[in-house]
Amino acid sequence: MYDVPKEIDVRAEGPLRFITLNRPEELNSVNDALHTGLARLWPQISEDRDARAAVLTGAGRAFSAGGDFAYLNELKDDAELRTKTIAHGRELVLGMVRCRIPVVAAVNGPAVGLGCSLVALSDIVYMGENAHLADPHVQVGLVAADGGPLTWPLHTSLLVAKEYALTGARITAERAVALGLANHVAADPLAEATACAERIAKLPRKAVESTKRLLNLHLERAVLATLDYAMTAEDLTFQTDDFRTIVERLAARQPSGK
Repeated sequence: MYDVPKEIDVRAEGPLRFITLNRPEELNSVNDALHTGLARLWPQISEDRDARAAVLTGAGRAFSAGGDFAYLNELKDDAELRTKTIAHGRELVLGMVRCRIPVVAAVNGPAVGLGCSLVALSDIVYMGENAHLADPHVQVGLVAADGGPLTWPLHTSLLVAKEYALTGARITAERAVALGLANHVAADPLAEATACAERIAKLPRKAVESTKRLLNLHLERAVLATLDYAMTAEDLTFQTDDFRTIVERLAARQPSGK
């Protein structure tokens, strides 16, 4: 219903918008089309005056396994693609931060790299019992420009944010809730997220949207303080020998998470 690629499925159900990352055979790993689509999605949702709340999830058994290794391999050699990707990363972050309606994440499986970032930028988060978060940008030689380090210090302590950003360690669903990176662990995160979105959609529109905006002004201020540095730093790490060596090795294997 929006101008998005097939890698993103958007379905309207009354005042709700169901957004599904739609590369299930690749564990919803992020390629150029999906990344571009995510950058363009959020302004369209904000302009959809019939939308009152959104549910964000992944098709199949993953939320998103992060960056597609073939895509990362392209980025190391294609300066034009890197420039576009960095610009879209900025648009994606600010688009979610400024999105008019509440976004409820249903984390149905691993949320890695950019998948982890989408969770961090959502407004309410339900995680499946076996789901986990991880931001392994540093492990593949990149700065996490659109990742956990942008927002985690607002959700949890700076020390905890440093630990998980620098090591890329997995954060289980229960641990994520304990740290403040998620709201609830659920046997059926999609059902619980949908019920939450339905409750929000029935509340007075102006009160909901203005309260979300009020809260997200704190987030936007923090993001704007670091985003341009982060994007420049990530662009530079795309061009390092460390990244080139790591991604060439990973691209030789089957696609997985960033």
